[in-house]
Amino acid sequence: MSDFDYDLFVIGGGSGGVRAARTAAATGARVALAEESRLGGTCVIRGCVPKKIMVFASGFHREVENARGFGWDAQIKGFDWTGFRGNLHDELDRLEGVYRKMLDASDVEIFDARARLTGPHEVTMADGTAVSAKHILVATGGSPVRPDMAQADLGLVSNDMFLLDRLPETLLIVGGGYIGCEFACIMAGLGVKVTMYLRGGQILNGFDDECRGLVAEMMRDHGIDIHSGTTIMDMDRADAGEHLPTGGQSDAAMGAPRMERPEPHPQPDLADNPKSGTRAHAGCPIWVKATNGREQVFDHVLFATGRRPNTADLGLEDVGIELGRKGKVKVDAYSQTSVPSVYAIGDVTDRVQLTPVAIRDAMAFTRTVFLGEDCPVDHELVPSAVFTQPELGTVGMTEEQARDDREIVVYCASFRPMRTAFIDRPDRTLMKLVVCKETRVVMGAHLVSENAGEMIQLIGIAVKNGLTKEQFDATCAVHPTAAEELVTMSQPVRAG
Repeated sequence: MSDFDYDLFVIGGGSGGVRAARTAAATGARVALAEESRLGGTCVIRGCVPKKIMVFASGFHREVENARGFGWDAQIKGFDWTGFRGNLHDELDRLEGVYRKMLDASDVEIFDARARLTGPHEVTMADGTAVSAKHILVATGGSPVRPDMAQADLGLVSNDMFLLDRLPETLLIVGGGYIGCEFACIMAGLGVKVTMYLRGGQILNGFDDECRGLVAEMMRDHGIDIHSGTTIMDMDRADAGEHLPTGGQSDAAMGAPRMERPEPHPQPDLADNPKSGTRAHAGCPIWVKATNGREQVFDHVLFATGRRPNTADLGLEDVGIELGRKGKVKVDAYSQTSVPSVYAIGDVTDRVQLTPVAIRDAMAFTRTVFLGEDCPVDHELVPSAVFTQPELGTVGMTEEQARDDREIVVYCASFRPMRTAFIDRPDRTLMKLVVCKETRVVMGAHLVSENAGEMIQLIGIAVKNGLTKEQFDATCAVHPTAAEELVTMSQPVRAG
C-alpha cells in the first residue's frame, strides 16, 4: 500500500487536466482532481466551444444574403442576444456535467476548490484540507491579461464576451491576434460596428504574410475598421465628462443611461456562471484617445492583448519549481518540472497554447509516468485554425520562416470560390504550399477559405508525415471543390 493518499493529484479541470486524470485512473492509479471554477476550463467554458458557437451564430446573416442570390425569397430579422446567450450557457452547463460524469465514471475524486502546492508531494485546498500524492500535475491553463495602463479595468477581456447583458452597438478591439480577429468577425456578423487597433502593421502576427493580408482585406470588406500602428493612449468612462471630444460620441453612447463603473477584474480572470448573477457586463460607454490622436466613444472596449499562465499563488516557487517568463512553468520534454514529483502540461507551460496540444501533453504524461513508456511530448507540425470569416488554416512553416531555413519553392492559388462568385460577392480563397526545393517535402500548408479549419485537419496528416509535392499531385482531385487546388497546382509562383 502506498504511503500517499493518491498516486496522482491534478490541479486544474480543463481539457488537459481531465484527460490526464482519466487516462491515469484507467491504469489503476488512485487519482484526484481539484478545480476552483468550472470543469471544462477555458476551452469548454470561456474559450473554444462558446466562441465557435458564436461563430456559427454570426454567419447566418450573410448566409441569408447568399440565399437570396441563389433565388430564395429569404429574409432575416434582428438577432436575439438574450435568447442566444441563454441557450449558449445551457449548453456549457450540459458539457460541464458531461466532464463531471466522465471523471466520476473513471473513479477520479473531485475537489471543487482552489488547490495549491504546500510540498513536493502535498496539496492543500482553500478550506485547509491537505492531501498527499506521489505525483502532482499542474494543469491550470492561462488567463487573458489587460495592458498595464490607467483605467484598463474598464475594458473587457475574452472571458467577458460570453457574459454581456446585451450586444453593444460599437466595439473597439485592442490587439490583432487570433482572439481579437475572431471576435471582430463574430461581433461584426452580429451587427456590431467593430473597430480594431493594432500596434503592429498587420493582423495575425506569426502567421503566413500572404494569408493574413487576405484575411485583413476580407475583414475590411465586412465592415471592420482596422487601424494599424495604433493603440490606446488614454481611456475613461464617457460619462465622466471632462474628456469628451466634441462630436466624438456614437449615437449609442449619447443615448445610453448612466451606469455604475464595473468592478475591477481579479487576476486570474475567470468568468463565472451567468446564472449566479455575477460578472455579466451591462457596461458603460468608454471614451478612448488613440496614439494617432483620434478620440472616440465606444460602448465596449475589448482587450485582446495576450494571455499568461495561471501560476499566481499556487505555491510553485515555494516548493522549488522554476518559473519562466510571464510565470510559465518550466518543464522538460516529458513535462517534468525542476521538482521531480511535479509535472505541468498545457497552457500553464506556455509552449503551444492549443486545447488539442494540452490533451496530447496529458496522454504523453500518462504513458511516461504510469505506463513506463518513453513518450516525450510532440509539438512539431501542429495544425491550427483561426475562425475568422473566412477561416485561416495552417500547418508547418510559413513562407517567411521556410525561406530563412532553406531554399524553397512556393505553390499558390488565389481565386473566387464558385459558391460566392455565382452571386458576385468579392470573397476570395487562397491555397498555398511551401515546398523544400531539394527534397520536395511540403514544409507548410496555408489556407484562407470557408471551412479552412476542416481542411487543414486533413492536410495536417500529409504534412506531419513528410509527404512531397509529387505525392500531393499523385492524388486525384475532387471536382468541383476549392480543396482540389491543393493537388492541381502544377507550377510554382516563386522561389526563395
